[in-house]
Amino acid sequence: MKAVVTVIGKDKVGIIAMASQECSKYGANIIDISQTVMKEYFAMIMLVELDGLTLDFAGFSDAMKAAGKEAGVEISVMHEDIFNSMHRI
Repeated sequence: MKAVVTVIGKDKVGIIAMASQECSKYGANIIDISQTVMKEYFAMIMLVELDGLTLDFAGFSDAMKAAGKEAGVEISVMHEDIFNSMHRI
């Protein structure tokens, strides 16, 4: 099972390191990553594999959101089922 993790906020040193460290901490494996900086804003999208999670999906999503808040960025985690459902309608 997979999820899409987005990270958005003012650019600063260490955002990618923080997000990848949090994923690793909970057993989420980053399988693809794209990031850009638009003027002073940072945007990143990661596709992560969730098969190795050490907590449930909701807990992972909450933990990532909390880590983002602490770092001053917004992190959201969307399960792949959301995308699969959107394309079936």
